Amino acid sequence: MIDGDSAGERGDGPVDPLPGAWRPVRVSGPSMSPTVRSGDLLLARRVRSGGRWSRGVRPGDVVLARFPSRPDLLVVKRVRRAVPGGHWVEGDNPFVTDDSRSFGVAVVVGRITARLWPRPGRLPGAPPSHLA
Repeated sequence: MIDGDSAGERGDGPVDPLPGAWRPVRVSGPSMSPTVRSGDLLLARRVRSGGRWSRGVRPGDVVLARFPSRPDLLVVKRVRRAVPGGHWVEGDNPFVTDDSRSFGVAVVVGRITARLWPRPGRLPGAPPSHLA
């Protein structure tokens, strides 16, 4: 989940894209631990939809996504696979289920390119058993 980001309550419907090409996002919650921790500041790059995959998004990527069933919820998750209508995304922490297991198909709106703070750099890959 991301602090301070809300698209408003709209029910099932279209998902808004990110405003601008790049967006800093602050993580709130433990769903991507240990890869990303609550309080981390990340940099997301907007993706455009197209074909089976959003441009540049592959299984294993950490992304910024919204759920058509919950367009007010902006989340940081890992892409598992493409599914009709979007992507199946899950957090790296299997005990927290604010992901596709609870809300269904997600629409990827950005791909996380780096962590800006507190440990600047690229994100580590998925935990070994995550994408098995």
